Amino acid sequence: MDVTAIGEILIDLTQTGTNGAGVPQFSANPGGAPANVAVAAARLGARSAFWGKVGDDGFGAYLRKVLADNGVDASGLRTGSQPTTMAIVSVDGSGERSFRFLRGADRDICPEEVDEDAVLGTKILHFGSVSLTAGMSRSATIFAARTAHKHGGLVSYDPNYRPALWANQAEAAEWMTIPLPLVDIIKLAEEELPLLTGTADLEEGTRILEDRGLSLILVTLGGQGVFCRWRGETWRQPGVPVKVADTNGAGDTFLGAVLSRLCQRGERPLEGLARAELKDILAFANRAAAFTCSRSGAIPAMPTREELFDREGAPRLP
Repeated sequence: MDVTAIGEILIDLTQTGTNGAGVPQFSANPGGAPANVAVAAARLGARSAFWGKVGDDGFGAYLRKVLADNGVDASGLRTGSQPTTMAIVSVDGSGERSFRFLRGADRDICPEEVDEDAVLGTKILHFGSVSLTAGMSRSATIFAARTAHKHGGLVSYDPNYRPALWANQAEAAEWMTIPLPLVDIIKLAEEELPLLTGTADLEEGTRILEDRGLSLILVTLGGQGVFCRWRGETWRQPGVPVKVADTNGAGDTFLGAVLSRLCQRGERPLEGLARAELKDILAFANRAAAFTCSRSGAIPAMPTREELFDREGAPRLP
């Protein structure tokens, strides 16, 4: 397997507009950051798998089908007694999101349900911080990351901060930093950098993370692209201009695109990676994220590789 993601898969009740009376309208989209990353990587050519837990309900069955339909191995998706988790996603006039979570089955995946052989058989194990917030999923996630790290696999981490899921910012910062010694690749939003490093300065914050042993550090900057630190060097990779319909899933698409391209390099995806090649990978990922921003929803908006290139192999823009 190229990429295996562990964590939450859920229903995004995403605002799509209002009716004639001004009442908000929502659609039930598949989502959950680690699941999004697994789907994005699969749509862009990687062999990916997802581990998590859903409820024994219609939404759970639907999410299992979504993974299968997108070529993601869902054999690690368990069914629990709690209902499938939901996130209510409201979107403002600029396309920015706000979240309200109704937690359920995603919290209940336990270490005994993690397939150690599958961990050892994947090039990159990916997880996010939502599964560190509560329940058995915290132990399962750290167990999977520690197993991959111990046996030489690459570990990818997205400390996606959702204030509504933590008692306070101090608790979030504590738990979001605990897995860092296990991590090789990190993708975080600009506003999350101070939580992990104590500084909003991109140069200093990413240097702190590199000093803690992380190899590839990616700080997403919205429409401005991404700030990258790799082997002591830093640069900004410009974003792709796009008319934004919905930013939901854009960061996950970006990371899924990065991981898919890295896995194409062989069994050791970071070995021998030069700056020029990495810049090309980041440009590809920014373009994939722009496609997602141009459409509504998370997983439904993610592009395929065929959408990103024309018949001659030239890059397409959204």
